[in-house]
Amino acid sequence: MKVYINGKFYDKENAKISVFDHGLLYGDGVFEGIRSYSRLVFKLREHIERLFESAQSIMLSMPMTKEEIVKAVILTLKQNNLNDAYIRLIVTRGEGDLGLDPRKCRGKSTVIIIADRIALYPDKFYKEGLKIITVPTVRNLPEALNPQIKSLNYLNNILAKMEAVNAGFDEAIMLDALGYVAECTGDNIFIVKRNHLYTPPQCMGTLRGITRDTVLEIARKNKIPVHEHVITRHEVYISDECFLTGTAAQIIPVVMVDSRTIGTGKPGKITLNLIKKFKELTKKEGVRY
Repeated sequence: MKVYINGKFYDKENAKISVFDHGLLYGDGVFEGIRSYSRLVFKLREHIERLFESAQSIMLSMPMTKEEIVKAVILTLKQNNLNDAYIRLIVTRGEGDLGLDPRKCRGKSTVIIIADRIALYPDKFYKEGLKIITVPTVRNLPEALNPQIKSLNYLNNILAKMEAVNAGFDEAIMLDALGYVAECTGDNIFIVKRNHLYTPPQCMGTLRGITRDTVLEIARKNKIPVHEHVITRHEVYISDECFLTGTAAQIIPVVMVDSRTIGTGKPGKITLNLIKKFKELTKKEGVRY
């Protein structure tokens, strides 16, 4: 594996940054997870646009232009000779001192690009569906650390993931401070009721997922009514179908939530159709390398 760090490539064993980098010390940085399919990087420019938005929000100065990052991602994929890959793009505030003050990070921001293969969930979950639970850990308040910022500080999500794993589950629903469904630990959530598609709005502790937006786009093109509004756990429990979306997860069905069987207990017709349409789209949309 060749890892990109600030314009150079290093073997995995030698890919290192300073222990004084504020990305390590405080999670002071932003990142994106991106996928390529058959040497086509899906929604690359949308991911980079969101990366710059996250950086703008935390006042992190980007050391490269958007086009320079596009070229760096493509070069990393070529260096690793990967046809299908998961790309982790990271930008930290750079090397500082042991204090919080970001003004002490006077050096250049650190840019890291890692390309590898990833299987977030076993294949059987895509065929049979996930069983998930709701956990006590509440999603970050927008007024504290806005979930729209894809920052390196993911402890909120990790704590929720730990609660799910400790209970014997692979994924969990996180609620917002008002008790509404926000998202899962690393994915957006959708439900289907009477052939209508529902997902929580972006303003309610929910990341603006690239895959989420793609599913909404596919649904509208296929004349599936879509609604972005608050969702309660009750609405999830009585839904006909449920699924999660994310760059790493793609689209994965959910067949049980908090011991309540969803629909027939099998991946639903609309979910399976959206998965099919999504796979078709990944074969023709993106940046070729």
